[in-house]
Amino acid sequence: MSNITQPVVIIGGGQSGLAAARAARDAGLRALVLEAGGSPVGSWPKYYDSLRLFSPSQYSAMPGALFGGDPEDYPTRDDVVAYLQRYAEGLGVEIRTNTRVAAVETHGAGFVVHTEGGDSLTAGGVVAASGSFSNPYLPALPGREAFTGQVLHAAAYRNPEPYAGRRVVIVGGGNSAVQIGYELGRFAKVTLATRAPLMFLPQRIRGKDLHYWLGTLGFDDLPPAWLAPLITGVPVLDDGVYSKAEANGVFDRREMFTAFDGDQIVWADGAREPVDAVLFATGYGPSLGYLSGLGALDPNGMPLHTGGISLTHPGLVYVGLEFQRSFSSNTLRGVHRDADYVVGPLAAHAGGAANVLGA
Repeated sequence: MSNITQPVVIIGGGQSGLAAARAARDAGLRALVLEAGGSPVGSWPKYYDSLRLFSPSQYSAMPGALFGGDPEDYPTRDDVVAYLQRYAEGLGVEIRTNTRVAAVETHGAGFVVHTEGGDSLTAGGVVAASGSFSNPYLPALPGREAFTGQVLHAAAYRNPEPYAGRRVVIVGGGNSAVQIGYELGRFAKVTLATRAPLMFLPQRIRGKDLHYWLGTLGFDDLPPAWLAPLITGVPVLDDGVYSKAEANGVFDRREMFTAFDGDQIVWADGAREPVDAVLFATGYGPSLGYLSGLGALDPNGMPLHTGGISLTHPGLVYVGLEFQRSFSSNTLRGVHRDADYVVGPLAAHAGGAANVLGA
């Protein structure tokens, strides 16, 4: 075990923060997890009601704890919440909930983490694992501010009831966009607006879930740049339900519209159409505002890093960034690999910082 007494402060208590806490604990570090919410489950309770994972239970667990239940079943949102709660309880590390971080500053070779509650915590290292749910991405489109219909991000969507009988356009064509479109399409007239055709990928191949093959063939460990040339459209995992729904008109897909105009949108071919609601399933940006004063981010708020290791501040690392080291970096099944990767240099720095700080 390490003799380090200064904690490594992990900002965020969702899947990324818990994965980092496990990796830090196993490396002999004293981990302190700060979670802004009321329980260490991250943003999962805030996702839409019908959400299901696209990987089965047996490929959705993190090290040290099986998901439970049928290994071939696809867990629901609430299943994930319960799993993360159990995982946190079994880690044996200190987790402080309802503790939102306001800023991080350097302090000698280490850091001081300031919370919105007024606490200042000295740290030998910092793990930024705060996810992205609180920073939804909404692309700038002409006329959006004056649009008289409803504009929302998928982060604000819960269920189809408020949209029954309405005309809805969903911007985006990934897994979540198609899952929401399929659900909404049974209650409303729905179009998915995308810049590339949907690319339906079989959920199961030769009786095995796709994630079995990703692991067996080593794709989970490949950098995103290696796989990008193989993706010619918007990839969507499908057991046949979604492609059939599109074929049967439950929802359709059109080229991305170019502008808003009053209560209408302007399609790529110039046609105008009144629309009640536009839902952006356009992803998220990292929620790292607490690092803005540190100089660790670029002008767009993106972290300056390589593989999750800060390029600006030794002892600062990231876990859970999209495509941090692979396509699975910010997923339940993949985040632990990045946590293990960054904890080595983090432990080395935290040991040096502890000596400098007189720990």
